[in-house]
Amino acid sequence: MTPLLHPYDVTREEKIREPLDFADRAGLKDLDRCFRSEIVGIVPLTGHEKLFHVRISDAAERERFAFHPGQFVMVELPGFGEVPISIAGTGPDNSYIELCIRNAGNVTAMLHRAAPGAVIGLRGPFGSWYPIEKMKGESIIFIAGGLGIAPLRAPLAKVAASRADFGRVHVLYGAADPSQLLFDYQYDQWRRVDDVTLDIIVEQGAPGWTGRTGMVTDLLENPDLPLARSYAIVCGPPVMFKYVCARLSAKGMAMDRMFVSLERRMHCGMGKCCRCNVGSTYVCMDGPVFDFWTVMNLKESI
Repeated sequence: MTPLLHPYDVTREEKIREPLDFADRAGLKDLDRCFRSEIVGIVPLTGHEKLFHVRISDAAERERFAFHPGQFVMVELPGFGEVPISIAGTGPDNSYIELCIRNAGNVTAMLHRAAPGAVIGLRGPFGSWYPIEKMKGESIIFIAGGLGIAPLRAPLAKVAASRADFGRVHVLYGAADPSQLLFDYQYDQWRRVDDVTLDIIVEQGAPGWTGRTGMVTDLLENPDLPLARSYAIVCGPPVMFKYVCARLSAKGMAMDRMFVSLERRMHCGMGKCCRCNVGSTYVCMDGPVFDFWTVMNLKESI
């Protein structure tokens, strides 16, 4: 049986810092390999988002593929291009990976027109990840805005898999309106099976909506949240970070205990194209996950 490869830390992969010889595919690192893959399932979530179940076609390559929560893959649609997508989870026995994709551009629009059986390519995984092991023994607060709940499913699943190793787990989730809430079929599992406290808020209510309305920062006013003694994982629109993290800081949480995932126009995943750099920092390699203290010292990162 082919041994499992450890998830990559691209900051330590010296090979990718050298010019790539695309005529010698066998000599390239797996980071640059394009895994031939197949869409095996599609779950409509909202009018703009779908959850794709993607399986690497070759059984040996599928077994070798591994990732850390927070990393992303480059999804290639032949003839149209590539897009970076965070890994939202895995299927039973890692039989496929889950990618939540919003229809927001040429490549993603074509993916939304695809059907099960469509062949695509995957490169990666790339980037840094959430330091879940470091958080053991502590409480964790997951804070998501909009599509940001998708990348948080993977670290939440990792925490749930060893639930006794952590303290209290809270998920604070905000969306524009009830129709934009993602993964509503999992809410009961998170609450009942995984022992997670889930609080949801929408900016604008709708007929039949009985939940809270307001901003996700309003959920931080809950006096039961152990903010000063927890870690926070925050994912959503970049403009949300400074408001959420400022509120966390005001309530006693250290900035190096807050972790955010930066969005940038990543194109290669290996620091070659320079599209995602912030100063001397490359989001695709040094990130996308950073502690908020680092983000505050990256000029124009948010």
